[in-house]
Amino acid sequence: MKKKIAVLPGDGIGREVAKGAVEVLKAVGGRFGHEFEMEFANIGGAAIDQEQTPLSEKTIDLCKQSDAVLLGAVGGPKWDSLPGHLRPEKGLLKIRKELGLFANLRPVKAFQSLLSSSPLKKEIVEDVDLMIVRELTGGLYFGKPSERRGENQEVAVDTLLYTKDEIKRIVDKAFQIAKVRRKKVASVDKANVLESSRMWREVVEETAVRYSEVEYEHMYVDAAAMKLIHNPKDFDVVVTENMFGDILSDEASMITGSLGMLPSASLREDGFGLYEPVHGSAPDIAGQDKANPLAMILSTAMMLKYTFGFNHEAEAIEQAVDDVLKDGYRTFDLRHTGSRVVGTEKMIDLVVKRVQEDRAIASTMA
Repeated sequence: MKKKIAVLPGDGIGREVAKGAVEVLKAVGGRFGHEFEMEFANIGGAAIDQEQTPLSEKTIDLCKQSDAVLLGAVGGPKWDSLPGHLRPEKGLLKIRKELGLFANLRPVKAFQSLLSSSPLKKEIVEDVDLMIVRELTGGLYFGKPSERRGENQEVAVDTLLYTKDEIKRIVDKAFQIAKVRRKKVASVDKANVLESSRMWREVVEETAVRYSEVEYEHMYVDAAAMKLIHNPKDFDVVVTENMFGDILSDEASMITGSLGMLPSASLREDGFGLYEPVHGSAPDIAGQDKANPLAMILSTAMMLKYTFGFNHEAEAIEQAVDDVLKDGYRTFDLRHTGSRVVGTEKMIDLVVKRVQEDRAIASTMA
């Protein structure tokens, strides 16, 4: 089967990890008989340097003409002094809005071989398997006005704006996902302070009526943040608004031991998706062969599963990553005494070779 994929490497280590995704997809294509046509374009700082905008219309058109999008990372200190509308991050926010990507899925699943890499106790992180469902196109990041005011610009204003329909679709997505998992939803908000959160709770209550088999609870975001570290295995599906989801999913990286292990999917209602690692551009290690490509590779597995329905192909990637980790190989961020530390290129090569092996697929990340 032939699929067209837009690849947006972006900035910093984004270019290095995107290479890993491309190489793994080639291996998947060769093993399973698929053809992946990949076309590259700029986003973020790279787009600013070459096209004077963090996201060009040409790149938007390419994404709209593709079956899915793979994105590396955006941003870096090189562009920190630019005005807000020209910052690299604006390209990421705009592409989500332009493509209608309202649901961000961030799975947090503990690899048995990486339990020692987490700063949390083994008994806390072992058997963790949760999904953070984050609303992606509303809230503080998109609300207007968002500006400086006053004669000396001494006042800053950001607006937290949500419509009921925006909340309905993300909450419904969370319940749909919970229905095929462990049937538990934790809805995270700040309803004791925010009016948007009070409306959020109303929508959750209304939605829950249609999913009687799913257990649900409301949690304040500060309580959820504590529980995520104290007892993460109690969570199944966590649904929350844009900013809270951004923060909580980064916090959850401590369960896996590194942001370099967290993939993500950003979906619209027809299943089209943009897939990217949760980590940033990490400019301090860019070009040094130190980046962990596994989150990007696992994001590619999510693309195969959620947008293309290639479940066996996705499992082959997940199995390959698990096997390489079980063999003791680690990138710089996961190193520990006795581990076999390798660079970005070597880790990609190890995973590719495992994917190419035509063998039975076992349960991964158990």
